Amino acid sequence: MPGNGGIMRTSFKSLSFLVVCGVLGAADSIQAQGLPAGSLLDAIGNGKPSLNLRPRYEHVEQDGKPENADAFTMRTLLGWRTGQWHGLSVYVEGINVGHLGPERYNDDPARVSPYPLVADPDSSDVNQMYADYTGLSNTIVRAGRQSLKLDNVRFIGNVEFRQVMQVFNAVTVENNSLPNTRLYAGYLLRQKTVFDTQRDINEPFFNARYTWKPNNVAIGYAYLQDQANTGQATGFADNSNKIVGFRADGHYPVSDSWGVLYTAEYAKQDPYSGGDPRIDADYYHVALGVQRKYAFVRLDQEKLGSNNGLYGFQTPLGTNHLFQGWADLFLTTPKQGIRDTYVAGGAKLYKATFYGEYHWYRSDFGNFDFGHELDLAVSYPFLKSLVGKIEFADYRAGDPISAKVDTRKIWFTLIYNY
Repeated sequence: MPGNGGIMRTSFKSLSFLVVCGVLGAADSIQAQGLPAGSLLDAIGNGKPSLNLRPRYEHVEQDGKPENADAFTMRTLLGWRTGQWHGLSVYVEGINVGHLGPERYNDDPARVSPYPLVADPDSSDVNQMYADYTGLSNTIVRAGRQSLKLDNVRFIGNVEFRQVMQVFNAVTVENNSLPNTRLYAGYLLRQKTVFDTQRDINEPFFNARYTWKPNNVAIGYAYLQDQANTGQATGFADNSNKIVGFRADGHYPVSDSWGVLYTAEYAKQDPYSGGDPRIDADYYHVALGVQRKYAFVRLDQEKLGSNNGLYGFQTPLGTNHLFQGWADLFLTTPKQGIRDTYVAGGAKLYKATFYGEYHWYRSDFGNFDFGHELDLAVSYPFLKSLVGKIEFADYRAGDPISAKVDTRKIWFTLIYNY
């Protein structure tokens, strides 16, 4: 294996080549439609670059694994956003993820390894490449490979935490014509996962958000996923499903210093487009808390229901790392479902931001003990463009039926944005 410097130089060259090819490919595509070359070159020349660097160290200790995982990885995102030409603009972003030093971790869930899984494989690819059209009043039409984050990213997200992000080939339309209302709809055609694999998908989705008071929203949504292989081990041949639900969420001020935090959400998941008839489960998330200036505490309960132990409510396109604990033991919902009751709190002290959660997990069907988990994080902005983070997760297993084991993880991350 070459030295680390050689790896990074080769990776950067590959990444630069991908971005340049993406820009030229977009230019060729637009020229093929008969647009003047000079106008296109002016739009590209008036664009802006973007750069995100994220080195990270992740350490994992997991019962049943003879070795601990130690993953030093580096992610580079290098992009270019063109200026507008008659309401049309293009964004191209390359991604490179590489490991630094010995590979003392497992980055493939299908591989038998003495090391625990760290879901950060090496990758060089076009991360995003899409065109925006803003020629319609209060409307943005976007087509191409793109990062999507809807609401709290429970059902559709980009899994930003992992070094290789989840992105979609999609067409989306956002309209803000109605007062305090955002209408968002789209069609997903392909999913690129955090393991750098791709799956075909056919999913129309609809999301309507009404802001009835600043920081207080009511949302209705429908996600219609025609995708037999969702990557989650349910045991069904066809996991195609639809999720229809409603969410109310916000921060309601009661004085200049105090506010009430709340969430109330319900959704139903059923078979769709040939999906297995046992796909039948409900979901709810309720929460109540208080916030005073830069500190808050809240109590949440989130339930991913079960169809009598046959099927658990699944969220295959969401940013699941943010839910049921950071140790990532419940990325696929068990067939018994799961009820996650947790206390969360945070505060900002000087420039540092502190955050923590404590989870108690039980099954929805059978009321089994699925364990408990402590999650802690602190972030600090060293510079305007440079942030450091330390995150920690400690999961302790419950009843054997959960098939989970004690797991501890810690992350040290630097994030640079230009």
